Amino acid sequence: MRDTRESRLLLVLLIAIAFALITVDIRGGEESPVDGARQAAATVFGPVENGVAAAVDPVGNAIGAVRDSGDRHDRIAALEHENAALKTKLGSDDRNTSKVRQLDTMLKSAGAGQFGIKAAQVIAIGAAQGFSWTITIDAGAEDGLQRDMTVLNGEGLVGRVTTVGPNTATVLLANDPDFTVGTRLEKTDELGFATGQGARPLSVQFLNGKADVKKGDRLVTFGSSKDKPFVPGVPVGEVVRVDPSGGDLTRTVYVRPFVGFTKLDIVGIVVQAPRENPRDMVLPAQPKKPEKPKPTPTVTVTAQPNGDLVDSNGKVVGNINEEPGSSASPGASPNASGNADPAAGDAANEQE
Repeated sequence: MRDTRESRLLLVLLIAIAFALITVDIRGGEESPVDGARQAAATVFGPVENGVAAAVDPVGNAIGAVRDSGDRHDRIAALEHENAALKTKLGSDDRNTSKVRQLDTMLKSAGAGQFGIKAAQVIAIGAAQGFSWTITIDAGAEDGLQRDMTVLNGEGLVGRVTTVGPNTATVLLANDPDFTVGTRLEKTDELGFATGQGARPLSVQFLNGKADVKKGDRLVTFGSSKDKPFVPGVPVGEVVRVDPSGGDLTRTVYVRPFVGFTKLDIVGIVVQAPRENPRDMVLPAQPKKPEKPKPTPTVTVTAQPNGDLVDSNGKVVGNINEEPGSSASPGASPNASGNADPAAGDAANEQE
């Protein structure tokens, strides 16, 4: 309010009215004419005052507790701060270790296929781009990324770049129903097209309806014209089920992707395609099957009435009456004096 003659007169008038109301209230006692106004004001402003008091009293109590606790409270606060810092450091160390491991695996795979990659981290997933299976990464046009570039990690094919901003990009994941990639079967080179099915295995249609495909076979990307959107040789997945062809021109199999799409963190964008098709070089080596144990030959020996031991071929291999260390020839049974019995030996030889 501006300091004018009218404002000063209004202030003096308000003060005079206030003193007059105070005087009337005091003289009226319990039957004060302003009592009704006072109750109405209490009804309106009472809850507000209670709320303010409830909010202020704990603050005042806390301030008093801090003031009274002194050094003890300061020490507790310092210990809590140190504990929180240690927890943060431990969590950060574990996360950094995981990132280093993922990056190392990805670099080894990229080296095996001679892929030139740009590493990036996943910063968002799915909902920002609608109902599609997509991720957002922290690399964009300023990092050399372009639309329709292959995205992979240490396990295999992740997807392809669909939109690129200055510092971020969107990647359509390989399990999205709108995602299709050309594939090649390991060793046999049978060609097909893999389509995403969300949380279910990829559906792969082979061009050859009589293709020899079995459970456990692995697939890699076939590659696109000018290496966009897909470079060749990136691992795709492993066959888990084969549908019978039924005389169809194509054959459908179901493939479990190597990549876990729900736990993506570090990915690589292929910014430079390999000079030569790596074919199956990026696939991990198949574990060797354990050799079947060789059967141990067994010999069945039958005791004859004369004490000779005869094997399954009818050959005399010993005599139960022979004493240890005896030099008697097989088939000769000792007589009572310990000498070999010629008649028994002849009989044994004749049987053999």
